[in-house]
Amino acid sequence: MDTIVIYPFTGIGHLAPMTEFAKLIVAQGFSVAIPIPPPINPSLSTSATDNCISSVSSTHPSISFHRLPPFTSDYSSKKRAVLRKSFIRAANPHLRDLVRDISQTSNIRAILVDFLSLEALDVATELQLPAYVFFTSGALSLSCFLYLPTLHNEMTSSFNELGETPIHIPGLPPIPASHMPDHMRDRDEGLQAFVDAFSRIPDAKGIIVNSFEILESRTLKTVREGHCLPNRDTPPVYCVGPLTTGTGSEAGERHECLTWLDKQPRGSVVFLCFGSRGRFPAEQVKEIALGLERSDQKFLWVVRSPPDPDNWFASSNEVDLDTLLPVGFLERTEERGMVVKAWAPQEEVLNHEATGGFVTHCGWNSVLEGVRAGLGMIAWPLYAEQKMNKVLLVEEMKLAVEMKGYDKEMVAAEEVETRVRWFMGSDGGKKLRDRAKEMKDSAVAALSHGGSSHAAMVELLSNISN
Repeated sequence: MDTIVIYPFTGIGHLAPMTEFAKLIVAQGFSVAIPIPPPINPSLSTSATDNCISSVSSTHPSISFHRLPPFTSDYSSKKRAVLRKSFIRAANPHLRDLVRDISQTSNIRAILVDFLSLEALDVATELQLPAYVFFTSGALSLSCFLYLPTLHNEMTSSFNELGETPIHIPGLPPIPASHMPDHMRDRDEGLQAFVDAFSRIPDAKGIIVNSFEILESRTLKTVREGHCLPNRDTPPVYCVGPLTTGTGSEAGERHECLTWLDKQPRGSVVFLCFGSRGRFPAEQVKEIALGLERSDQKFLWVVRSPPDPDNWFASSNEVDLDTLLPVGFLERTEERGMVVKAWAPQEEVLNHEATGGFVTHCGWNSVLEGVRAGLGMIAWPLYAEQKMNKVLLVEEMKLAVEMKGYDKEMVAAEEVETRVRWFMGSDGGKKLRDRAKEMKDSAVAALSHGGSSHAAMVELLSNISN
């Protein structure tokens, strides 16, 4: 059988959308092999990855997962981009051996490489296999990362030194320099590692993007016209998203928060959730609580334990609400609010008819889940490229309003109260929510037979086959 190898970077945020795309591929008659690298940091939990693998393996036998063996990488640098580069290079021999083994029983047509694993293109070159780059993020990130080498050559200051100076990237609204992705803002070996990696994107036969045409039409047009690669040809760009499950998993016991939502009026609840790495200091948690209490709006809030200042990667699901929340908060808000410890079934919550809005960290998977559910958003970016996503959501897509103060030390309770009240109760908030419902219809149309994302997938697989 013809097989496509899909190689994600570590973490569920990369594995999940690539696995969703694998499901679409096998529906077209291919098999898919997914190598799974170990976590880049040994202290990172693999439970979400393990659950994903178990669930998909039981329902899609044509998708096979292959864990790469443990290996030693160079951890001498303190720059995450340098660590990432070293990690992927150290994994390459194991990836090469695995792909060779798979090729003994399958006809491998192509390798789809995560945009954070571009050093793995060396394996495709060595094995003489066509390689495509898979952007688990949107066209915004694609535009930025394609243009980064050009920006780097033109600039003499770091993004941190430029502060609020707007950065002009083709196809995007002006981005404050302070909003450029984490680990790129200093002009150092970390930035150079990204520049070196992203300079390789044009070597691929094509670029696959987890987005859809109408959502990022201006950016996609600009990329395809070559404005982000002034001195090189831009590979074909295939928009195949939004790659989300749509409604969340139906497996297992139904979460109690869904039962609570069943009792709430349609569109009345604001859902606050900030991703698996979205953690706030205890002082910020209290400000959020006070703002929600004063807003008089219904809410469902996922609260995680504060970050460990000594280990950014550490994650704990132990949450002491009595310590984190203001005294009496749960009792005073029990008629209109619910607090969930650590985790909630996000897609099921977003698609529940009682949910009326989404306070989000602007991670791309969460953005697409919100769009596909037809929900307007309150943008509270935290890390990575999320501040850039915020700019696009607010200024270009007009699907969100920003939570002011996110880039300061603390978002005040007054801001949380004001923003939630405006979103749920004002004419401006209603217009934003209505636009989100319209975009949901566009997302559904893109994925339907003959829609733009479906057509892009068919074209991609046709090119791979030929």
